[in-house]
Amino acid sequence: MTKALDTATRSILITGCSSGIGYAAAHALSKRGWRVFATARAEADVKRLEEEGLEALALDLDSSDSIQAAVETVRERTGGRLTALFNNGAYGQPGAVEDLSRNVLRKQLETNLLGTHELTTLVLPMMRAQGHGRIVQNSSVLGIAALPYRGAYVCSKFALEGLTDTLRMELKGSGIHISLIEPGPITSRFRENAYRAFQAHIDTAASAHADTYQKVEARLAGSDSGGAFTLGPEAVVKKLIHALENPRPRPRYAVTVPTHLFAALKRILSTRGMDRVLLRSTKSERE
Repeated sequence: MTKALDTATRSILITGCSSGIGYAAAHALSKRGWRVFATARAEADVKRLEEEGLEALALDLDSSDSIQAAVETVRERTGGRLTALFNNGAYGQPGAVEDLSRNVLRKQLETNLLGTHELTTLVLPMMRAQGHGRIVQNSSVLGIAALPYRGAYVCSKFALEGLTDTLRMELKGSGIHISLIEPGPITSRFRENAYRAFQAHIDTAASAHADTYQKVEARLAGSDSGGAFTLGPEAVVKKLIHALENPRPRPRYAVTVPTHLFAALKRILSTRGMDRVLLRSTKSERE
């Protein structure tokens, strides 16, 4: 039978804490008594997090040296014990699949999948040695349903889901639990960061999708406040707390209405039927 976590010694390493979900999670868990190692890539963000009272570290998921250094710092500061890891850091690379160069796709996978995987494998020995642990992967509605012009991000999240499902089975009996959180639209700087990636890596003028890209760019340049189904990062934090603190964490946590809806439709519709639903949901980008 799974035991509840020892609240006196619990600690967590979180990636992508400069803003959005990671930032909200770091502060919320700190208030709940967790020892939080909040990480960010930029030194300015690390300094800001420290000034806000968090134990902040530099961690760049694109760099093995940075990942290894952060884990070693956590190991030294905790005496080799870490209760939990929240793999939250990621970004979205918009663009039609045929416009994604090998290097651009590799860059997306380095951050969203390979860096996350490396970090996970480095903390697992600490968790195995102590006989327990929690790993939470921040996936996406795009980890269960594909949408056009988001192929790189979809690829990274589908892969993360598959890797996590495999790891969950391999960890059975170890005392280490792994969960996926699947948000839908969440208010954050995600769209702002995606717009920069789009401008940097997609040659819109030379693309067969040039007309559609005008709509895509307008969407990316717009407000990140979202629509009717968009929730704040605290909605994700609520699921995270359950995954970390409940004696029986769930394998998956859907967050928003679109995530629940697409997961249900995927179970009952044919592939062509699901395509029609998903294409209608992004119709404004193609008109």
